[in-house]
Amino acid sequence: MKTGVFNPGAASQDDSRSAPIVALAEIAPQGLVSTDQLLERARAFAEPLLTGQKFDTGEDALSHADGVSAILEGIGAPPSLRAAAYLVYASEYLTKPEDIIARAFGPDAAALVAHTRKLVQVQRNARDVMGDENDGPLPPEQVERIRKMLLAFSRDLRVVLLRLASRLQTLRHYAASKLTCPRALARESLQVFAPLANRLGIWQIKWELEDLSFRFLMPDAYRGIAKSLDEKRVERERHIDQAREHLTVALGHAGIHAQVQGRPKHLYSIWKKMQGKSLSIDKVFDIRALRVIVDGIPACYAALSLVHELWHALPDEFSDYIAKPKSNGYQSLHTVVLDELSRPVEIQIRTQAMHDHAESGVAAHWAYKEAGTKGYAGVQAAGDFETRVAEARQTVLRQLLAWERDLAAADGEQAGATGHGFFDDRIYVFTPGGEIIDLPAHATPIDFAYTLHTNLGHRCRGAKVDGAMVTLNTELKSGQTVEIVSIRDGGPSLDWLNAESGYLVSHRARTKVRAWFNALAQQATIARGRDAVERLLQREGKTAMKLEDLAAGLGFRQADALFDVVGKDEYSLRTIEQHLRPAEPALDPDQLLASRFARGDKSVRGGGGVLVVGMDSLLTQLAQCCKPAPPDPIGGYVTRGKGVAVHRVDCSNFRQISGRHPERSIAVAWGNQPAAAAAHYAVDVLVEAHDRAGLLRDVCDALAQGKTHVLTMHSQAARDRVTITLTVQTADTAKLGAVLSRVAQINGVLKARRK
Repeated sequence: MKTGVFNPGAASQDDSRSAPIVALAEIAPQGLVSTDQLLERARAFAEPLLTGQKFDTGEDALSHADGVSAILEGIGAPPSLRAAAYLVYASEYLTKPEDIIARAFGPDAAALVAHTRKLVQVQRNARDVMGDENDGPLPPEQVERIRKMLLAFSRDLRVVLLRLASRLQTLRHYAASKLTCPRALARESLQVFAPLANRLGIWQIKWELEDLSFRFLMPDAYRGIAKSLDEKRVERERHIDQAREHLTVALGHAGIHAQVQGRPKHLYSIWKKMQGKSLSIDKVFDIRALRVIVDGIPACYAALSLVHELWHALPDEFSDYIAKPKSNGYQSLHTVVLDELSRPVEIQIRTQAMHDHAESGVAAHWAYKEAGTKGYAGVQAAGDFETRVAEARQTVLRQLLAWERDLAAADGEQAGATGHGFFDDRIYVFTPGGEIIDLPAHATPIDFAYTLHTNLGHRCRGAKVDGAMVTLNTELKSGQTVEIVSIRDGGPSLDWLNAESGYLVSHRARTKVRAWFNALAQQATIARGRDAVERLLQREGKTAMKLEDLAAGLGFRQADALFDVVGKDEYSLRTIEQHLRPAEPALDPDQLLASRFARGDKSVRGGGGVLVVGMDSLLTQLAQCCKPAPPDPIGGYVTRGKGVAVHRVDCSNFRQISGRHPERSIAVAWGNQPAAAAAHYAVDVLVEAHDRAGLLRDVCDALAQGKTHVLTMHSQAARDRVTITLTVQTADTAKLGAVLSRVAQINGVLKARRK
């Protein structure tokens, strides 16, 4: 059975019950109305509708409304808000409640009734998720989202006050009638409503909600603590009152102006502290507590001295948070004394400024107590949401006062107080299964689908909101239930990325859609590159070669990586051709060093015009590690089987091997023959830049303008940086320097140099 406040079957509104109300609305005075008269009119309006009605909790409807009104009076709510309680319950038995209440009591009262009724349904959905069968605590994220949803849905925080008072009255009903309270209702009261009352500073409702929920959820622990205290709450309150009066008189005689407040600690708070600090009941010293608020810091210590004169102090239970404040700025003197009957009493002494900070600043009571057992270790529960709650907490009083003035306006115009919208940046909707989903304001069903799962977002083709089909760019509202209609296979539409169409609001959903289209474009590039490589293999007669082996031989981790750069024209097919063609057979190492060729024979210019100094020309090759080119200073190293390897003298490899085998080092120089001057050399160039569209095109254009031919190109991106490695042909590295200077001036390029 669903539990709640309103009777779901209360729609038995016949014309005979509605007609007198319509007549009352028509003759309602529109002039100046006092708040007391408003309360009387509201009760008279609701009484014939609520008499004899029962809520699904078993409560008498009119008695419940009276109880809610009394609770609101106890927390200082104005008569106008108490009147709204009657109107909210009466609205369940009207055919057109908003219209009728607007005519009788004004549009603001009608809007408040409408918001409250919607919130009741939202609460029921959230409570159904909790379930009676699960006794464990909800995940902290789910509880916090429910709290935020309640506040986000209730822009006018008067709605929250009405719901808190209504829930307390329902728990009082179960306690007084000895009926079994549904566990889901008690858990929601303890985990959602009590902390919400705490955050809004409504301490009286907070502690009573906690004690009653504690009684229904953990009856054995509740009875155990009550029995251990060996006294009733009324008796404890009387003892606290006696101690408070005794201390007040003593402070007055000593000339210390002070306010002395005190009340016994309620049972749930005692149990929570025992659990949080692993204490036995006799070690909980603040079961009875007094708070002394004085004018200044000297008066704090004077009051402390007087307290220790009146009662015996426990030396190990004294803390001076004035001299050494807590990390969150909290300041106060804490001491524990034994009264005349040797009962411990905790006494806190602070100034008014310290008290205001403790109640409203980062050290507010809820800011560290709601952190759980870890909160006692000094963990602060502060943040953006907490700051906004503190602002909303102050706004409650401003809204009530503004509503009071509007209702009593002489011109009879009753303007609505809509609140400041502190929580308008988020909305909270439900899945069909009852899970709460947190979305940015103005979110659409597509945003909802991508929040649930990326594939569901891709396949989304329609949506139902509260059972009705809507368009995919419909703006969602808090409290709605959203169901996605999807196809089996498919992807997003490019129209979704059009900001003017209003399909997507969340950054996460936009990123997912862009990623899908980027992956689609990459697949097309890979297919184009694969086709080019396969056609090259056919021309070379290498169709039997495995593509993965080819990619590995070229230095790629997988074939798709090779196809990707080929498809983007970033990797030359000529390099693949050279890799596929067989290399020249190597000569025997001894024959190579003994072989001498006639000077001037072009075959000895294997290194492009390099001469070995002091002897006839030998077979030479330019080292691939440093790729020297004129006029680089060069040196030679006699290899085994490959002739003389020519390195730049600043090459780290050359320095290392020459150090190990100095006898193999040999002097070499660039030749002066025409053939040497006309030779072209392969040189590696490294370009580092910020990644942007068109960067590769601009780099290639700069090289082409410098008449520098690019043999190969490879790029690697990391975050917003890209590194481009190019192999270019040049006859003179001095001229290449001017070309690289031009590349370095390209927008986004950080450096351009030889590798």
